[in-house]
Order: sequence, then structure tokens, then C-alpha cells
Amino acid sequence: MSGSPTLPSLFAQKIVVGVGDAAVSNNPNVILSTYALGSCIGLIVWDPAATVGGLLHFMLPEASLSPDKASAQPAMFGDSGMAFLLQSLRGLKADPSRLRAFCAGGASVLSGPDMFRIGERNTKMAQGLLARHRIPCVGAETGGINNRTVHLDIGQGQVTLKVLGREHRYSLR
Repeated sequence: MSGSPTLPSLFAQKIVVGVGDAAVSNNPNVILSTYALGSCIGLIVWDPAATVGGLLHFMLPEASLSPDKASAQPAMFGDSGMAFLLQSLRGLKADPSRLRAFCAGGASVLSGPDMFRIGERNTKMAQGLLARHRIPCVGAETGGINNRTVHLDIGQGQVTLKVLGREHRYSLR
């Protein structure tokens, strides 16, 4: 019957990743989600062979901005958050050589001039981290002035991006 839910969708679990947080899963019925990415970055990584993925929602590029805060909440910063995310993924048997990524956010959402250019700095940090760890970025939606929402379907390796009421899908396979 058209429009009927599929069996896996009946058992899907959504895990919401807040600002300055990260989550990983190897449960194929889990969807990792983060909402209203402005200048923050939503960095998604997924291992297709192990069916393991993670989502990092970082606010600021570098832990050196506040080492005490980074120690207590590493996912708040791009560099310490990426280290935390990769360690968590390895704990679920992800192989760093198989990881694929998607990046969203990094917008300039402040009205008036953004003299700190946080969105731009966060985007550069995400690109640098992926390059440093040799993780290919198969898609990105960064910059501009609009908030974005992203979802990662762990079982399918599919990213759903929502911006301005439109939905775009990307495969990490």
C-alpha cells in the first residue's frame, strides 16, 4: 500500500545531537539529527563496511580558545570534538581508512558584519580536519546565511539536509 511505513521505519530511533555535542551509533535503525546549524558545523562521518556513523555539532574551531571548557566538553570545539568523535567511532569498530564525511553549517547568520567570521573559521577547521585525517568529504553544504538541519540514517549511510523548507539527500556509500 502506497504511503505505508516500512518495517524498519517503525523501529527507527532518532538521537538528537545538541550544540557542542556528538553521538555515534552502530545501530542500523538509528537516525542521528542536529537542528538549526547556523555558524556551527554539523560534521557527519560514516563507515560503510561497519555500518557505524557519528555526528559532531561543534560551535567554535579551536579548543585553545578555552582549554578548561574543551576538557569538560570536547565536542564544543572542532579540533577536540573531532578527536573525541574518531575515538568513539573506533570504539564501535569503525576503520578510519573507510570513513566518509558530510559537512553542513558554517553560515553567517548574524545581522550586520560578523567581525569574528565564526562560520567561515568553523568551515575551514572542518575542511582541515577531514584533510588531516584523510577522510573524503562526499558532500558539503556550508556558508551563506541560512540555517540547516541534518540527519544521518546509520543503516543506509544517507544524509538528509533541510534548508529553507527544501530537502536534499546525499549518499555516503
